[in-house]
Amino acid sequence: MSSSTTAPGEDSLSGAAPLSLCARRPHVPADRLVAEMVPPPRFDSVRFATYVPDPAQPSQSEAVTVLSSFAAGLGGAYASGERRRRWFAKKPAAPAGPRGVYLDGGYGVGKTHLLASLWHATPAEPALKAFGTFVELTNLVGALGFQQTVKTLSGHRLLCIDEFELDDPGDTVLVSSLLSRLVEAGVALAATSNTLPGKLGEGRFAAADFLREIQGLSAHFRPLRIDGQDYRHRGLPEAPPPFDDEQVTRAAYATAGAALDDFPALLGHLAEVHPSRYGALTDDVSAVCLTGVVPVPDQSTALRLVVLADRLYDREIPVLASGIPFDRLFSEEMLNGGYRKKYFRAISRLTALARDAKGLVAQ
Repeated sequence: MSSSTTAPGEDSLSGAAPLSLCARRPHVPADRLVAEMVPPPRFDSVRFATYVPDPAQPSQSEAVTVLSSFAAGLGGAYASGERRRRWFAKKPAAPAGPRGVYLDGGYGVGKTHLLASLWHATPAEPALKAFGTFVELTNLVGALGFQQTVKTLSGHRLLCIDEFELDDPGDTVLVSSLLSRLVEAGVALAATSNTLPGKLGEGRFAAADFLREIQGLSAHFRPLRIDGQDYRHRGLPEAPPPFDDEQVTRAAYATAGAALDDFPALLGHLAEVHPSRYGALTDDVSAVCLTGVVPVPDQSTALRLVVLADRLYDREIPVLASGIPFDRLFSEEMLNGGYRKKYFRAISRLTALARDAKGLVAQ
């Protein structure tokens, strides 16, 4: 097949024109927001049986045993909503013991694996279980409103919250109030968290911080400590060198389902889309190709980018980029500030996705 004449610099472009995230303004119905509160695709197949405890860390085996028992106990009238249906009848006794569990461990000990395994093991249909990050939960409240979120989640048997963030007092109070209402409705809780900024030994054990910050909810949580070696890089991961604009553009044209966007334009577009819709922004996108990556200009923009990075990582969408490497996205002031754990997480995840994208460029 002969190729048609193209403009200079485009002679080797092939395939359909790529998608554009900037051209998308998804509308996400409330029921989809709730239905998508399930473990990310990379945790679809995890189970307690696939968690391999370190023989040198007995707390890891103990965590599997305790969580398996916790999941098995989330049955019966109290958890399934019978308590609410008999609102005007004699109040049933609450089950013995805390209705929540907090997984207390450092990076790389498998907390999210265990949390997702708990979700899978709980004897209830998916519609009666919810799994999401703290940010996703706050975004749900922003999209639905507080009262509607309470009403929507009150019928659930279990709510799992990964990466409960303690660096924003306002959001912490909001979510604590939400969880108090859900506990009253009989919903069981499970959570992991980040440590507060500025804490000595940051990234290790955060139970005291977590229980203090959620205040009145602390009695509902049983801390479950999980010791182990941190197998992840603690500092800034070394990002692969970026490609040039032409390489990124050609890869976008050659990759079915790829999106191609100018990075500053995408940052501007994120300000016009509610963060709860960032997942839908990437529907049917096989790869994200970005040209002209530059340092993020301000904290509001940076926090929006963190949410997008989380959604891309959850969906395992490779990111190919030109411009600066991802480890230079955030200023030193940002990396030393109260949200630094979010920025380090975004760098780590974008770097992993950048490595996944290397194969998109023709050698």
